[in-house]
Amino acid sequence: MKTFLALMAGAVVALSAHGASAQTLKTVKDRGELICGVSRGLPGFSAPDAKGAWSGFDVDYCRAVAAAVLNDPTKVKFVPLSADERFPALQNGSIDLLSRNSTWTLEREAKQNLLFSAITYYDGQGFLVPNARNVLSALELDGSKVCVQSGTTAVGYTEDFFKTNNMKLELVTVPTSDELVKAYEDGRCNAITTDVSQLYALRLVTKKPTDHIVLPDVISKEPLGPVVRQGDDQWFNVVKWTHYAMVNAEELGVTKANADEALKSQKPDVKRLVGTDGNYGEQLGLTKDFAVRIVKAVGNYGEVFERNVGTGSKLGIPRGINQLWSVGGIQYAPPLR
Repeated sequence: MKTFLALMAGAVVALSAHGASAQTLKTVKDRGELICGVSRGLPGFSAPDAKGAWSGFDVDYCRAVAAAVLNDPTKVKFVPLSADERFPALQNGSIDLLSRNSTWTLEREAKQNLLFSAITYYDGQGFLVPNARNVLSALELDGSKVCVQSGTTAVGYTEDFFKTNNMKLELVTVPTSDELVKAYEDGRCNAITTDVSQLYALRLVTKKPTDHIVLPDVISKEPLGPVVRQGDDQWFNVVKWTHYAMVNAEELGVTKANADEALKSQKPDVKRLVGTDGNYGEQLGLTKDFAVRIVKAVGNYGEVFERNVGTGSKLGIPRGINQLWSVGGIQYAPPLR
């Protein structure tokens, strides 16, 4: 009898877990809209134009998930969040997904019950300074007043870097990225520190971008990516494989322009990607063609990178280690099979 009851109890737990795992996906499908948390305005990553239309690298990931789940990349409600607001909004269910230049750390997963679905952008923390300071390295910043945004990993890394190198530091903490630039231009600090990608974006909104330089030093690892709540394995997999589908698409040469032609391909890897062979999308709770929906909506990973932040964009960031593994970078996706 005890064995039977134990088996029954295990079955109930398994059924409950399965039900919980499908919660967010079902909610989004029933609502007909994805609620996605983004930054309050970071050029190249997530920023609204004068008419309120959002664009950027992180925004495209929201649209990619909407394309995979709802077959419509426009079915997204963007919720602008500060660094301090972003994780509570995800934890309390105000948003379905956080796509907001957030760093994957142990504490954020273990203590805050979050899951980073993938690394969409390999970054690191750096420094922005005025050209007039004639500084060529972060090791020359002894005695600097450094502006940093509260609620970010940059606070601790900055303190560690200055302490390790026996340099004096005056840390000026502000709540938003807009205030980073304001405090810097008002003279409250003579350097800004945050992720290098964000420094390129912040430099664009200074009064004279060419008067400022992003130093070459990188003082931390900042793996950035979309975040979901723990306890929802199916949703976690949907968001994770949205990224991996985009990376695999680039590797296979499937682009926004040739996606329809790819549907006719006889190459096994391409057929699996676009859904003409196998039922991989259905295993995620989506449709067979989920990956080609994504590529048609926003493009493959390389297209999203170059359009928003790459050398052809206003930010002009070299792709560097965010290149595919096959051409010297470290972007690498598990096979879709």
